Amino acid sequence: MKRKCIELFAGAGGLALGLEKAGFEEIGLVEIDKTACDTLRLNRPNWNVIEGDVAEISCLDLEKYFSLKKGELDLLSGGAPCQAFSYAGKKLGLEDARGTLFYHYATFLEKLQPKMFLFENVRGLLTHNKGKTYQTMTSIFEQAGYTIQKKVLNAWDYGVPQKRERLITIGIRNDLVDKIHFEFPKPHEYKPVLRDVLLDCPKSEGTLYSEYKTKIFEMVPPGGYWRDIDPDVAKEYMKSCWNMGGGRTGILRRMSLDEPSLTVLTSPSQKQTDRCHPLEARPFTIRENARCQTFPDDWEFCGGIGSQYKQVGNAVPVNLAYEVGLKIKEALEQL
Repeated sequence: MKRKCIELFAGAGGLALGLEKAGFEEIGLVEIDKTACDTLRLNRPNWNVIEGDVAEISCLDLEKYFSLKKGELDLLSGGAPCQAFSYAGKKLGLEDARGTLFYHYATFLEKLQPKMFLFENVRGLLTHNKGKTYQTMTSIFEQAGYTIQKKVLNAWDYGVPQKRERLITIGIRNDLVDKIHFEFPKPHEYKPVLRDVLLDCPKSEGTLYSEYKTKIFEMVPPGGYWRDIDPDVAKEYMKSCWNMGGGRTGILRRMSLDEPSLTVLTSPSQKQTDRCHPLEARPFTIRENARCQTFPDDWEFCGGIGSQYKQVGNAVPVNLAYEVGLKIKEALEQL
């Protein structure tokens, strides 16, 4: 039996695709970015893609809009961007979150009362504003009638050739807590590396480094960074960064085939966070990044090259979403 899911902040579909693979039927995906919506529609013409502002949609009669009765929906999924709250009073509640995108996620939760929810975010949310931001979110989830479980998962443990940590928060509606038992997925024994995905990767668009930067990267060995080349060349390239403290390990960083990718970013070439291809002196192409995010090769991205890189970089890795989705489905099958 297909379980029904609504997703907010759907982006280019990484989370939705993983959940579909785990057996969920997406009955609505809300996304404001036009090119991300084009991507979703191109790959899944049957999905109900709602292109619009979640702030406007959350005000509607959601039961009528989605033809659902309150409490019927199996899963609400998505991850709101991390924003600070303006604290109104001592008691932390929904009003503190007004004006943030999270507020609308919480509104969907209150109005539809799904059996479970999946809330995905960056690990940094735990320490954001000294932990107060996440504490407020947890408190709002609890007031909406949910019992919470949370865990930081590294995508590399779940069949993704990339080090990418995500905070996964799972909520179970209080009236179902005695009937449902949810467990986070166990890490896989085999952890994939770039060799598994780069060598036979289909050709695709990608940006190149400047001629100057390409020449410098040709000096960096696979798995190396700025400390592995002539210090005079490195100093000239790094300019003011040369005198900064810390390891600065992201500068002139070249990947190795025998390690996972570092976290795939929304832009292919940022000075402090270089991710050079192990075999060629260039950034990863869009398809190479998409493989690091475990998108299937037939999943196409719309828009200009910058938008495509951004869509891939912002996505939840498909395999991570699939593993968590399987566990949510297992829990719901207990009903």
